[in-house]
Amino acid sequence: MNIQNSDILIALAEAPFENQRHLAEKTGCSLGNVNKALRELRAEGLLSPEHRLTEQARELLARSAPKNAVILAAGIGMRMVPINTLVPKALLEVRGEPLIERIIKQLHEVGVREITVVVGFLKERFDYLIDEYGVRLAVNPAYAEKNNLSSLAMTEDQISNTYVLPSDLWFAENPFRRNELHSWYMVSDRLLEKGEVRLNRKQELVRLSEDEPGSAMIGLSYLTGADAAELRKRLRSMSGQPKYDGEFWETALYRDGKMMIPARVFPAGKVTEINTFEQLRELDGHSGSLRSDALDVIARAIPCAPEEITDISILKKGMTNRSFLFHAKGARYIMRIPGEGTDQLIDRSHEAAVFRAIEGLGLCDAPVYINPENGYKITSFLDNVRECDPDSVEDLTRCMALLRAFHGMDLKVEHSFDIFGQIEFYEALWNGAPSAYRDYAKTKKNVLSLRPWIERQPRQWRLTHIDAVPDNFLFYRLPGETEERLQLTDWEYAGMQDPHVDIAMFCIYSMYDKPRIDRLIDIYFEGACAAAVRAKIYCYVAACGLLWSNWCEYKRMLGVEFGEYSLYQYRYGKDFYRYATELLTEIGEDWK
Repeated sequence: MNIQNSDILIALAEAPFENQRHLAEKTGCSLGNVNKALRELRAEGLLSPEHRLTEQARELLARSAPKNAVILAAGIGMRMVPINTLVPKALLEVRGEPLIERIIKQLHEVGVREITVVVGFLKERFDYLIDEYGVRLAVNPAYAEKNNLSSLAMTEDQISNTYVLPSDLWFAENPFRRNELHSWYMVSDRLLEKGEVRLNRKQELVRLSEDEPGSAMIGLSYLTGADAAELRKRLRSMSGQPKYDGEFWETALYRDGKMMIPARVFPAGKVTEINTFEQLRELDGHSGSLRSDALDVIARAIPCAPEEITDISILKKGMTNRSFLFHAKGARYIMRIPGEGTDQLIDRSHEAAVFRAIEGLGLCDAPVYINPENGYKITSFLDNVRECDPDSVEDLTRCMALLRAFHGMDLKVEHSFDIFGQIEFYEALWNGAPSAYRDYAKTKKNVLSLRPWIERQPRQWRLTHIDAVPDNFLFYRLPGETEERLQLTDWEYAGMQDPHVDIAMFCIYSMYDKPRIDRLIDIYFEGACAAAVRAKIYCYVAACGLLWSNWCEYKRMLGVEFGEYSLYQYRYGKDFYRYATELLTEIGEDWK
């Protein structure tokens, strides 16, 4: 049975036949196509002469009727700053009702009560749904490092006559039906300038490989019969392969560049996908979820009215913080919100003291606002900015010159950054959990054995950036200028230390191998680095690698993963212990 005939049969199952014109309005089919469908359905024995469903039709509908639903609600929803740290996207309030509750109620209206919600981020916030709506919760522990294909794969055994959808959709009218006859994937009737799929004449969804106009994907789908079985098979296969970790579940629907199920077109004005703070505000400007202490801070700091804070957009997720861009009073700003567990890692009063020490020295712009208690910070946005390219010798030369100049200022603050103390501190945050690395105890012992030799070396104790990594060296142009300026940003870890630590930190963040580390050392010292100093920097690479490896392990326990970065840090602890001791032995240094 074709899709058009299916839609006509479903419409007749939902309400008795009145006339052809009414059916045309209800289904969106032309009057001629309605008449054709009615003739064909009668010929197939599915309709009586009076256009009533036959027993054969009722049996057909019963076989493919919706049985359950899977709602995907595990993700962090990074684009929802500044409110995503407090409320999962699924629980955002629209017109007095959480998004997911509206979806659940709409499913209940059509008799679907077997509902699984896949959760991850702030999973505890969803517990009440079990008692109030009888849903089942499935927890995806990999929500931070994997996309929602992994979430759906957790429930693949349930996919049969099943609605699958994300939790961030708001439907003005119920999109679910008591009767379904075939699988489908919902797209909007609105075309995008840059779409992901194109609807062809056969109602097939063709994947677009380049930026070209296409249909807006809504994300709701229905799976039944052989399509459901095929999807289950694909999810089992894909979820076990790392290359699919970052994929949306729809990837499993594609076969030879087309979705294996047809499209269901839905009116654009009757559905809203809420991906950003701005979209929520546009849909419901009075939503209780729009309240945010971050916005209150902005309003006081600029100052401006909350409604004057516009064009909010997420910047890339940092390893420590979440930051977002916004407009207010004709200017653009960036606000930083500390990430998960950051209060355990950074003393914000120390950061404020560092900004007082460097104020007016041309190293970076002073913050518009900084709170030494919670770490909120607002800075002016720089146009035409690019980060240091760690593979560009020209960029490295300029960045190391700025770093030398900063170190030469011999600035002082009251606090220090204790590398070896931080190694122990981050490990203590594991609360007794063992390291993920089998030889951690040996690696740590080796790295700590370098400490006595390091502390015997001549060191110029002064303010050190600690996080002087490529991302924090910003090249920019002011309006009307042709020459790029350079500043060093993100001073939250800065404290008193040997400034050569900054060289090591740049290297390990860049995931340099030994030849590139030696190249950077030579650039900083302009070709005149003593062997003992080079060995000391190797020691810092080993110690700082272990430090950030321990930090990564702590963040992993909070559900935040950093992929190969964490593996590289641990390798630095092992490999550069060896390189350092080999060089020390070669130059006759007694390091033991």
